[in-house]
Amino acid sequence: MPTPKLDAYDRKILAALQRDGRLTNVQLADEIGLSASPCLRRVRNLEDAGVIRGYQATLDSEAVGLGLTVFVGVKVERHHEGEAERFRLAVLALPEVISAYLVSGEVDFLLHVVVPDLRGYERFLNGSLLKVPGVRDIRSNFAIQVIKSPGPLPLGHLPG
Repeated sequence: MPTPKLDAYDRKILAALQRDGRLTNVQLADEIGLSASPCLRRVRNLEDAGVIRGYQATLDSEAVGLGLTVFVGVKVERHHEGEAERFRLAVLALPEVISAYLVSGEVDFLLHVVVPDLRGYERFLNGSLLKVPGVRDIRSNFAIQVIKSPGPLPLGHLPG
């Protein structure tokens, strides 16, 4: 899918919705300086183009009982497409993995895992991750303190 060209209004829409995804169309239009109809049309175009993938609430992991964050580096046995696809499908089925990346470097995949506590991580590791075929090595890095959580994309760096 080609990357849509984003003008100043599109970038303002995206920045405003990243700050507050619950804005009504009228509030959004007022904030960015457009009337409601063209604003709604632009939002729908951004959704249709896949620029806006969805809307969600940001939860506090500790407040919902998921107080341990672990970044897990995984090496797989063989580096071929079938092995990577099997691992990808297995990871998609693990609810404790909230994001996963195919990476370069010392490991093949980097997983962002949230669990209630160390016992919960042990259950996840032994009951799920180590059972995924092709896993050769696992390196766990425990988050001690959150310095910065995933936030809005830095749209100020876009050309245009």
